[in-house]
Amino acid sequence: MARRPDPDPETASQTAGPYVHIGCLPSVAGFHAVFDGDLGASPIIEGAKGDVITVEGKIFDGYGDPLLDGMIETWQADAKGLYAGQAGADPKVPGFGRRATDAETGAFSFRTIRPGAAKGQAPHIAFWIVARGINIGLLTRLYFPEDNHSDDPILSRIETAERAKTLIAAKIGDAAYRFDIRLQGDGETVFLDM
Repeated sequence: MARRPDPDPETASQTAGPYVHIGCLPSVAGFHAVFDGDLGASPIIEGAKGDVITVEGKIFDGYGDPLLDGMIETWQADAKGLYAGQAGADPKVPGFGRRATDAETGAFSFRTIRPGAAKGQAPHIAFWIVARGINIGLLTRLYFPEDNHSDDPILSRIETAERAKTLIAAKIGDAAYRFDIRLQGDGETVFLDM
């Protein structure tokens, strides 16, 4: 008898390993001659409409130590809440960014514009994290402390306010936010299965 294919087959996974930067961020790995710049070097292009902000933070492992070989990718809407490719979206906001964590401190930082509210969602920036020891990339979101989050479909599903706070950045200046990501342990960031 022929076996029916599994409708939800498992896919193989492996850690990103020490080579993720060579393929995704060649300049971080010391390769500068091949490309003019790394893909996703900035989620905005000079002249983007909206309030320019800086987002900084660190990724911490389960022991509370900074993750020194991580990579984050970010996706976001423009100041009007539209994503690249949507009608009327700001062409100066591709919305995709890619950063390595600092090899000595585990810190990351990027300049962008403060996104508007995408349809039915509070303003946010999506983060995808990979590093040695992480088998499948981790997806989370950064929300802004000034916004109303009550109707957001993601935040409204989180079981406690304490857990939801792990997705809300801290404002640290007029145009700066801090967003630390904790992979495990006390204050573990909420990760999304999407």
